[in-house]
Amino acid sequence: MIKTDALLKAIPVVVFTTSSTPADITASYRAHANAYVTKPIGLDDFDRVVAAIRNFYGHTVTLPRRAPYATRHDGSAGELSN
Repeated sequence: MIKTDALLKAIPVVVFTTSSTPADITASYRAHANAYVTKPIGLDDFDRVVAAIRNFYGHTVTLPRRAPYATRHDGSAGELSN
């Protein structure tokens, strides 16, 4: 649903789950997920993975600038906030 909403579709979607089932992975990418990450069990590994995702999307990649105003797929309008 996020990828069909004009206000939200540019937001990267990271599926962060305990499932490593091939069907779940395939379904997520077919729904336009940008990444699929299986949660580690240990707290230290969990923290490391969350920090890596935050670093990647917060510092490494170049994301599109937000539009000041957009129209949703249903025709309603909305203002984007920073």
